[in-house]
Amino acid sequence: MTAFYLGLTSFLLVTLAAGMWRILRGPSQADRMLAAQLFGTTAVAMLLVLAQAMEQPALRDVGLVFALLAAVTIVAFVRRAWPSAGEESGDDA
Repeated sequence: MTAFYLGLTSFLLVTLAAGMWRILRGPSQADRMLAAQLFGTTAVAMLLVLAQAMEQPALRDVGLVFALLAAVTIVAFVRRAWPSAGEESGDDA
């Protein structure tokens, strides 16, 4: 069963290569950010699979921290890339 988990982790590593291509060739900043989110999601998946394969529960905790960081990153990107209507008009209400 460990070989299956390691094979699955290798497959996830290959999907990261596809994400790297999208980051390098993405037509817009949003495409690049979504590819970076793919990195975060894949890293969490890899950590969860490796935690199961190696019977290391600490890797699950690291995966959860990565998931939280990915969520914070996307919120920060959206707030920076698309300012709200009040910020565009320059009103200091």
